[in-house]
Amino acid sequence: MRIGIVILPDRRWADASRRWRLAEEFGFDHAWTYDHLGWRDLVDGPWFDAVPTLTAAAMVTSRIRLGTYVASPSFRHPVHFAREVTALDDISGGRLVLGLGAGGIGFDSAVLGAPELTPRARVDRFAEFLELFDGILRQPATTWSGSWYSAVDARNDPGPVQQPRPPFVVAANGPRALRLAVRYGDGWVTTGPQADSAEEWWRAVAEIRDRFHAACESAGRPLESVDRYLNLDSSPVYSMTSVDAFTEATGRAQELGFTDVITHWPRESSWYAGDEKVLEAVAAELPRLTNR
Repeated sequence: MRIGIVILPDRRWADASRRWRLAEEFGFDHAWTYDHLGWRDLVDGPWFDAVPTLTAAAMVTSRIRLGTYVASPSFRHPVHFAREVTALDDISGGRLVLGLGAGGIGFDSAVLGAPELTPRARVDRFAEFLELFDGILRQPATTWSGSWYSAVDARNDPGPVQQPRPPFVVAANGPRALRLAVRYGDGWVTTGPQADSAEEWWRAVAEIRDRFHAACESAGRPLESVDRYLNLDSSPVYSMTSVDAFTEATGRAQELGFTDVITHWPRESSWYAGDEKVLEAVAAELPRLTNR
């Protein structure tokens, strides 16, 4: 079991850099930040972009893998994003992991003045985004004319450090997105659905897990070839509530066959409100939880 942590991009770097350093010192396997233009009610507070945040994080760490959680077509174009990814993978020494998702409704689309897309249209756009983005990162030059994107001789020089490209961790819950995760993903991540209780959420996660297994089998892809991530904090119970809560959640995820779990750095209030002392206590348990 590998354990990762999300550090929201809601603090100035003079303060935030401490968290990224500690994430590595604590022994987390991967650290992520949200790739949004604003997120839920936190849009009314400080917020910073994911790419420069991860670039800065790469400069104060040396081991931990760094990821977008999750980049989406809501405001990313494959041509420009491929250039950013190539630079970030180079600066981090090949430690980049790309969490990618279809994008939802809310601020990311509304702030650009675009009409709200239906779920079907968002997955249509995501399928094209993945195909083009994957192609640009693998090929010397790409020309593309699609329903959502165009590219004319988009170059890939020098290419990413990680070959053929940095790993994609595709976010998916629904049937079509799950098939995209099987096709393009080096990893798959799920949040599970909204639920009124933790037990209801865990039952739904098990059902999504089963659908992902079926999608792998249908595509002829070995399950072991895909890392399987679970966002623990989509549950109604925040995983950093206590050491016991975190240990229980991690154990249940492992029993369901997940290879990785993701928690969130405690905040003073609102989303993921908690105490950093709990985080420190959890960090002391990481060698046991990860069998290291």
